[in-house]
Parts: sequence; C-alpha cells; structure tokens
Amino acid sequence: MSPSTYSRLINFLQEELAISPACIGVALRHSEQDPGPLPMILWQYGLITLEQLDLVFDWLETA
Repeated sequence: MSPSTYSRLINFLQEELAISPACIGVALRHSEQDPGPLPMILWQYGLITLEQLDLVFDWLETA
C-alpha cells in the first residue's frame, strides 16, 4: 500500500468509522510483532466489527 493510500486509510478509519487514534495505535503496535494488513489486525483484536471490516475492504477497492 502506498504511503498516500495508507494515510487516507487512517483518515477513513478515524473520520468515517470513528475508530480512535488509540485503537489504531494498538493495531500498529501489534502489526510490528505480527505483520499483516491493518484492517485485519483491527478486526482480530476486536477493535472493529466484521461489518466495519467489510466497509474498509469496500473502501480499499475504490481507493
């Protein structure tokens, strides 16, 4: 994922899905130990719902 798309994804998570910066920070710390796509890490740790995960993947398809 390009840096531009990555920063837009973070913005989407915060603005559209109301995911707190703290939750995103937790997922980023976990991704350092267990690499994977940020949306999947957010879901695996219960920081977003399955419905929100679907919205993120839909957004990524159009980004």
